[in-house]
Amino acid sequence: MTLAILVLRLIVGILAFPMYLLNLLGVWNWICKMWFPYFLSRFTVMYNEQMASKKKELFSNLQEFAGPSGKLSLLEVGCGTGANFKFYPPGCRVTCVDPNPNFEKFLYKSVSENRQLQFERFVVAAGENMHQVADGSVDVVVCTLVLCSVKNQEKILREVCRVLRPGGAFYFMEHVADERSTWNYFWQQVLDPAWYLLFDGCNLTRESWKTLEQAGFSKLKLQHIQAPLSWTLVRPHIYGYAVK
Repeated sequence: MTLAILVLRLIVGILAFPMYLLNLLGVWNWICKMWFPYFLSRFTVMYNEQMASKKKELFSNLQEFAGPSGKLSLLEVGCGTGANFKFYPPGCRVTCVDPNPNFEKFLYKSVSENRQLQFERFVVAAGENMHQVADGSVDVVVCTLVLCSVKNQEKILREVCRVLRPGGAFYFMEHVADERSTWNYFWQQVLDPAWYLLFDGCNLTRESWKTLEQAGFSKLKLQHIQAPLSWTLVRPHIYGYAVK
């Protein structure tokens, strides 16, 4: 099986040679940062349509974590185009963090379409280093389709715990590796190197639930599902929330 994966990876690598060459020359990352927001602006429309019921279920109890003032302070890490805004409760104070500044114009379009929210600021930063956000300053942190592409999952979860107030919650929805006995997992392994370059650092084979289980949250509510998505490779999902 391992040999078959290596052979097929080689074939995919040959077919994707121009992309690998541009990456070797240091150009591909710049191209990807420019085009990825346009791709994601279209992909998230489809994703929200197909995952609407799961997102509504996931975010249904957000307001329970609001502070004494009754207003929910929420930090979204890897906010992208602001695709989650429509699922947040009215009056929610939202701060967004993303390492790609090219998302900004798409983000503000989402802000204009979701006037029920109180948008505070957009911070250009990686989730592993959110020093602009104060310790214990937010009620909730949200992270969807982000843990697949961060450089260090353990570090980003430490940052999440740092910025959350005691009793605050971390909400997540992520695509993950399929069960190892499946053909889908086989193809995830084959396509992972090319997928990583094509989709701005996204990994198909991460077992993110393991990192969440070891992050030291006082409570973790996590479910595995096969998401009702058109793309088979990203159907395996986890979603839920964890309490600091």
